Amino acid sequence: MTDIDDTTDRLTKGVNGAGLDARLVVERGSFRLDVPLTAAPGDVVALLGPNGAGKTTALRALAGLVPLAGGHLRLDGAALERTPPDSRPVGVVFQDYLLFPHLSALDNVAFGPRCQGATKAQARAEAAAWLDRMGLTEQAGAKPRRLSGGQAQRVALARALATHPRLLLLDEPLAALDARTRLEVRAQLRRHLAEFEAVAVLVTHDPLDAMVLADRLVVIEDGQVVQEGSPSDIARHPRTDYIARLVGLNLYRGQAAGHAVRLDAGPSITTTEDLSGPAFVAFPPSAVTLYRDRPTGSSARNLWRCRIAGLEIHGDQIRADLTGELPLAADVTTVAAADLDLQAGAAVWATVKATQTHAYPA
Repeated sequence: MTDIDDTTDRLTKGVNGAGLDARLVVERGSFRLDVPLTAAPGDVVALLGPNGAGKTTALRALAGLVPLAGGHLRLDGAALERTPPDSRPVGVVFQDYLLFPHLSALDNVAFGPRCQGATKAQARAEAAAWLDRMGLTEQAGAKPRRLSGGQAQRVALARALATHPRLLLLDEPLAALDARTRLEVRAQLRRHLAEFEAVAVLVTHDPLDAMVLADRLVVIEDGQVVQEGSPSDIARHPRTDYIARLVGLNLYRGQAAGHAVRLDAGPSITTTEDLSGPAFVAFPPSAVTLYRDRPTGSSARNLWRCRIAGLEIHGDQIRADLTGELPLAADVTTVAAADLDLQAGAAVWATVKATQTHAYPA
């Protein structure tokens, strides 16, 4: 199914009443959020964006914790704009989990069913079943302070799911975990979300969390949606500098004429694509080769004189921030950095083969 077909299918389901159909308009001082959001049952949607973009405001509007100044919010065909937060079929997993410290894991999870009218025995039986699904049966009697970060996250998820919500909201659900725990819990969360039959909306600043957990990404900047699509489409076709940095690409915009893109501010970049008109061109930092002297005999069609503005460790490589004819990022091995005697202020030549660039219409 293409992205266009997928979008049409989601919109059709929204019109038919299934899933989420919203336009979230929130005004807070000089800031205005205006975000359309649709999702079919079973969809996991991740909201991405820089700090202050409006991601958490959108999540709070869905939960009813922030009033809408306009737009609409329909879930499975029912309008929720005037529905109080505690009456909405919405489950929330907060960044800090917010477990009741005086209750055991079992009673934390049973809290939701109790609020929905279940007897104490019924609620505890429901909670025990959810803890079993989360692999937490042995922690049922533990208070939150005795739980690890990963266990607390799963208890919070079980508490949200025990109310059988039609919309699950997750606010930076892995942010409080250390790197090792995060790997394990991310995989577990992905499995639980795959089994969730309603709509899930995830807010995260971590691109890996978004790529692994979500079926679709919605990128927000300054209160507006700037791009949305599948993780693979977003990664291959970034449309703003923020998204390009997020997925680790150098991104430029210009006018294409054949196999060259003349940048709005800077030189031309030779590409393999044959385009005409406004276009983006992108390539990864790993595609850049650096030389201290102008290379001779190189097959690269793109060559720029640059200067090293800064160096930093990036995984198992060195990320060089370059200025000059074309500002860009380049990744080199530690051995190559030593051989080239790379240091801030050093003049270098940067090359990129046309076959390692990717151009697409703007």
